Amino acid sequence: MAAAAECDVVMAATEPELLDDEEAKREAESFKEQGNAYYAKKDYNEAYNYYTKAIDKCPKNASYYGNRAATLMMLGRFREALGDAQQSVRLDDSFVRGHLREGKCHLSLGNAMAACRSFQRALELDHKNAQAQQEFKNANAVIEYEKIAETDFEKRDFRKVVFCMDRALEFAPACHRFKILKAECLAMLGRYPEAQSVASDILRMDSTNADALYVRGLCLYYEDCIEKAVQFFVQALRMAPDHEKACVACRNAKALKAKKEDGNKAFKEGNYKLAYELYTEALRIDPNNIKTNAKLYCNRGTVNSKLRKLDDAIEDCTNAVKLDDTYIKAYLRRAQCYMDTEQYEEAVRDYEKVYQTEKTKEHKQLLKNAQMELKKSKRKDYYKILGVDKNASEDEIKKAYRKRALMHHPDRHSGASAEVQKEEEKKFKEVGEAFTILSDPKKKTRYDSGQDLDEEGMNMGDFDANNIFKAFFGGPGGFSFEAKGPPAYMVPLEVFLFELEVALEDFP
Repeated sequence: MAAAAECDVVMAATEPELLDDEEAKREAESFKEQGNAYYAKKDYNEAYNYYTKAIDKCPKNASYYGNRAATLMMLGRFREALGDAQQSVRLDDSFVRGHLREGKCHLSLGNAMAACRSFQRALELDHKNAQAQQEFKNANAVIEYEKIAETDFEKRDFRKVVFCMDRALEFAPACHRFKILKAECLAMLGRYPEAQSVASDILRMDSTNADALYVRGLCLYYEDCIEKAVQFFVQALRMAPDHEKACVACRNAKALKAKKEDGNKAFKEGNYKLAYELYTEALRIDPNNIKTNAKLYCNRGTVNSKLRKLDDAIEDCTNAVKLDDTYIKAYLRRAQCYMDTEQYEEAVRDYEKVYQTEKTKEHKQLLKNAQMELKKSKRKDYYKILGVDKNASEDEIKKAYRKRALMHHPDRHSGASAEVQKEEEKKFKEVGEAFTILSDPKKKTRYDSGQDLDEEGMNMGDFDANNIFKAFFGGPGGFSFEAKGPPAYMVPLEVFLFELEVALEDFP
């Protein structure tokens, strides 16, 4: 009797527990069904809430964790989803969907090796599972893209790395590591807005992400915002003191900023030699910093122009525009150097580039001046023919004419070959032509300003030395070679010399 009573007592004690367990299961199932309904309507937040209630009622049901994992995946919360998926397969290792979801979360987060293990387990349980087969291939593809990207990064083939990361991110959309690598390569390619956008997206989710802080700093650094860049590098190092790339970039940025500022100071003080040395040292710090180096080349070009090393200045400005083909200041500096070295076609080309980019009155005038000088350079250089400077006085022009006219007079070359005589005759005429223009203030002014002399009715091809003597004597009383007589260059040297001496004495 006592034993029977004891047994009854035991039985009576367990009945409420069994009833409570069944009630919990029914409530959990009800919550799951409601969660399914919201999931079907794509209201994933409500679905999440009901799946959570189901788990609270029955925390050892693998399918509930699997359902909540699927919902979290749809919300893009892959790390939380991974935890639920892993819990589902811990509770039931034969739960194929649980293994698939675990693998999918691993893959979305960029852990392709772990994803492969999960998909392999799903295939062991169901070797014909098409989803597991496809996801396994996807995971292996990501592993291959990672390997290629690593190799190409070492080769500095950043475009290829971006391509590989884009393909990998199609399967691993939540992988920060892939995004950071892509952003870093975009920065190295000069695609700063794209790189900053990627880094900023990560920082909105994780403001302490050292890699994203480093990339933001890198973009600013390459855009020549060095002071702001240093702030980001320092912040990245606070989050990760052993961040090697941030450490190197911070050191380079500080060194570059210091050298550039020292060079600018030396230039302002007129110490051009020191400025040249400092800009040269700055250029050695980081070959990858294109924008800053373009400015350094242009600055050094300015120094070289001050030192009258114009060819070196042109080379520096050329290096600047190779690095940054939108750098107006470098084009202007090079164009001025071209003008100073009388390379007018090159100067016109640079000023045209500038004016196409910035249509200002100043740039238009610079282009016009260069075009005028180019036009003038293609005419005969009368100053060069006489061997005088452009600022030569009237007396210097007269003396130069006498010297050159006698040098090329035909009588001095009577014993030469017909070819030499013809060439000297041509030079003799050119000397007279030059004197005719440069000795007449009005004509000289038109010539110096680049105007066409033919507009005055002068046919420069018909020049005759006789015209000079008419100009010297100014009237019928003076010496002249009549049209019916021989041309002036055929007059005997002794006669020409005598009349020339008289003319130069009387020439005002």
